[in-house]
Amino acid sequence: MPLSTKDLKYQMVRRHTEKLTECFVGPYKVKAIISNNTIELDLLSTIKIYLVVNVSRVRQYKSQVKGQRKKVPQLVVIEGEEEWEVEKIINKRKARERDKYLV
Repeated sequence: MPLSTKDLKYQMVRRHTEKLTECFVGPYKVKAIISNNTIELDLLSTIKIYLVVNVSRVRQYKSQVKGQRKKVPQLVVIEGEEEWEVEKIINKRKARERDKYLV
């Protein structure tokens, strides 16, 4: 079961922004069901929280559907430099004195 990172914010200090951190980490195995709303997880020793957590902090793990993984486009080598091949430029805007493109 994936575990919510809401209580793990102090452990994720290497992240640059809270906005870009994962909402859930895991999956972890359930060791025991303590009561209706608490379970004991088999957590890594690097995660420094109590092993018994509320069920509101976990989600049921859903494996990835076959063929769901997004294929990363390959780099194109032009005159010895690696570049991305762009099919179409959808939009262009200025941000901090630089052009940004939506492709």
